Amino acid sequence: MPSPHAIQLHPKTGLRFTRLGLGTAPLGGLFAPVDEAQAQATLEAAWQAGLRYFDTAPQYGNGVAERRTGAFLGQKAREAFLLSTKVGRLLRPGPLHPSQLDPRGEPYFKGVPQLAQVYDYSYRGVMVSLEESLERLGMSQVDILYIHDPDADNRSVVEVMGGAYKALLELRQKGVVRAIGVGMNHTDWLLEFARAGDFDLLLVAGRYTLLEQGALRELLPLCVQKGIGVVVGGVYNSGLLANPSPGTTYNYTTAPPELIERALALQRVCERHGVPLKAAAIQFPLWHPAVVSVLTGARSDRELEENVAMFQTPILPALWQDLKAGGLLPMEVPTPED
Repeated sequence: MPSPHAIQLHPKTGLRFTRLGLGTAPLGGLFAPVDEAQAQATLEAAWQAGLRYFDTAPQYGNGVAERRTGAFLGQKAREAFLLSTKVGRLLRPGPLHPSQLDPRGEPYFKGVPQLAQVYDYSYRGVMVSLEESLERLGMSQVDILYIHDPDADNRSVVEVMGGAYKALLELRQKGVVRAIGVGMNHTDWLLEFARAGDFDLLLVAGRYTLLEQGALRELLPLCVQKGIGVVVGGVYNSGLLANPSPGTTYNYTTAPPELIERALALQRVCERHGVPLKAAAIQFPLWHPAVVSVLTGARSDRELEENVAMFQTPILPALWQDLKAGGLLPMEVPTPED
């Protein structure tokens, strides 16, 4: 049974990750507004539960999540937590980028300033982005800086490596940040970046979960080989593994029937073992040796407390064995009995 405040040391950087971290997209109003008091209560619940790794980004609520996260963490001793943010999107007045809108044409983030996210993966763009993030956070530095979703604006790996990556290397060399990485939900792109650069971390969103393991065959072994730590986000696949039913979301849009059926099959096996599907989903990634932390989002203290409870739910090896035997997990997936 994992503990949310257990520490995983990343030898390459010396960073000490809590096994469970908090992703702050929901605190930026993803899908529904979150008021200030609720956001601060959620952050406090995370802290009380022992979480010490916090991830944010300019994208999350067009700066709102960074401001809220910084306001909370600014009250804590700086050495007591790890903080990551991201570069690649500058917030400016103007029409919204298509990636900011859901299939109905509505903004993904609700109750926040409607600023345009201007994609900029240049050297200068990274420097400006970090400066603006630090201002919103009210901090002089962050521990980890990720290049954020270059696929969302169809930027090539070559372009990003020639601009943003050079800036990140310089920032790490000067000690402005302690670690650099890439965060996105496309395994093939992440694999290209891992091969091309000297990254410390990858944030793999939704591609190493109980539902799908696209990162397993090539990406995760390469990370082990190169000493790249992996932070896994999107463990519920945007909601499908939290509530597998018609109308639920997957990859931020309506889940297709075949994936709902697969999630329901996973749920049936879990129920036979008396384990909530969410518990299996939140714990599954931890058993791979490349993974240093699992990020989950929460929009309220109650959601945060439920995530922690799911993280601490006892799961016997027999569950993982049955999922493999039923063809719902590849036999080579690392699980506790291995």
